[in-house]
Amino acid sequence: MNILWDYDGTLFNTYPAYAKRMSQVLGGQVSEEDCYTELKISASHAISKFQMTPPQIEEYNDLISAISPEEMPPFDHVEEVLKQADCNVIMTHKDQVGAYKVLDYYDFTKYFSEIITADHGFPRKPDPASYKYLHDKHHIDLAIGDRELDIIPAKQLGMYTCLFQNNKPADFHLEDYKDFFKVVFF
Repeated sequence: MNILWDYDGTLFNTYPAYAKRMSQVLGGQVSEEDCYTELKISASHAISKFQMTPPQIEEYNDLISAISPEEMPPFDHVEEVLKQADCNVIMTHKDQVGAYKVLDYYDFTKYFSEIITADHGFPRKPDPASYKYLHDKHHIDLAIGDRELDIIPAKQLGMYTCLFQNNKPADFHLEDYKDFFKVVFF
């Protein structure tokens, strides 16, 4: 099976660290839980929702880039799925340095045939251009993400979709990767 993965909130549990930094930038006026909820829709959504100013956005981005990999662990059992797949690729809005910092720290880079980041110049999701590129090159069977935004391009291209810890419409749903081979059938 060839799998296209989202990064934040799908492979790595990054949102608690992001929410903590956003709440900090907002002076504690917005709880970490509220930041988390809005970030799970998208970072741009949360920034708009909380009416963050350009200096706040810059501070937030600086804090995000300084987060240590220890605060962004892989989800339990995800490595077992990565090992079983024939081909894994990533499409993330994260910058290349930030993505590789965490992937290398957990020795996950070896599991991926290709990693597309914000630095590759593709339009942001839900535009399907990056997914089409990866699908044409690697013949993707399944796209996994934690947000509806992550699977919209896959649906447009006729791929099977799986949402992780999200019950929006998708072909498959997972709460824990230990159940991957019980839930996803090919």
